[in-house]
Amino acid sequence: MKKKKIVIALGHDALGTTLPEQKKATKKTAKAVADFIKDDYQIIVTHSNGPQVGMIHTAMSEFCRLYPEYTATPMSVCSAMSQGYIGYDLQNAIRTELLNRGIYKPVATVLTQVCVDPYDEAFYHPTKVIGRVMTEEEAEAEEKKGNHVTKTEDGYRRIVAAPKPIDIVEIDAVRALSDADQVVIACGGGGIPVLMQENNLQGASAVIEKDLAAGKLAELVDAETLVILTGVQKVCLNYGTPSEKPIDSMSVEEAKRYMEEGQFEEGTMRPKIEAAIDFIGDSAIRKVFITKLDETHSGMNTTNGTLIHK
Repeated sequence: MKKKKIVIALGHDALGTTLPEQKKATKKTAKAVADFIKDDYQIIVTHSNGPQVGMIHTAMSEFCRLYPEYTATPMSVCSAMSQGYIGYDLQNAIRTELLNRGIYKPVATVLTQVCVDPYDEAFYHPTKVIGRVMTEEEAEAEEKKGNHVTKTEDGYRRIVAAPKPIDIVEIDAVRALSDADQVVIACGGGGIPVLMQENNLQGASAVIEKDLAAGKLAELVDAETLVILTGVQKVCLNYGTPSEKPIDSMSVEEAKRYMEEGQFEEGTMRPKIEAAIDFIGDSAIRKVFITKLDETHSGMNTTNGTLIHK
């Protein structure tokens, strides 16, 4: 009998921020992943990379500032570095947890490139703040290079586009490993954003919303369920207000209506709901479960999370 396939999307809480925090966090995350494997699911893991890629980009920018003879590091390369750095800790933590439970199952991280549309509207309106704080003079120099800069409370910082994912380059490799019943870690941080230019792939100065990439990954591997682990137990209406109301379950149509009402905040819950809507589509089988990392051991039910369905 064919195993059910699940994509698990890990948020910031599942990874920590600093190197020691990440080591500790991935051990806890590995237990949640192992619980799904114990229940005989085929697992593909994807994850955020916000603090990690920011740290890498800042470090590489500062290095080039101190040593101008070195070439600046593109955003796509920083994203690739973060995938390797996080995948290294995450795959080892999952492997260790499985072996501790007497389960032998290979765990592999796939360096994953995600194609974006060069004409995506996001490239004309970049919004994602990245990198170190700059002086006005440094900001002007960045703009002369063709980069976008915005003024913040602390100073000037670069901003990049957040285009939507349209395809995953290494999807066949991910499918092959998953079908061989291996645990796969892919599309870390939304994937490395690339533009297709005939037979070449060109890194894009952008970041991809990791929840949207998780939805695209789940769609392309034909997963039955997308599990999004975040910092709250349930999706809520009127979040952060006295009339806050947790949602046990909702249909795609209800989710669309709530979005039109402005219920879900940009950059936090809204991308998760958008990913759910895109992934489920017209399918009567696919579903999305949103919950807190600590709650996964209780199973996927409306007691401990929000279930989104057709």
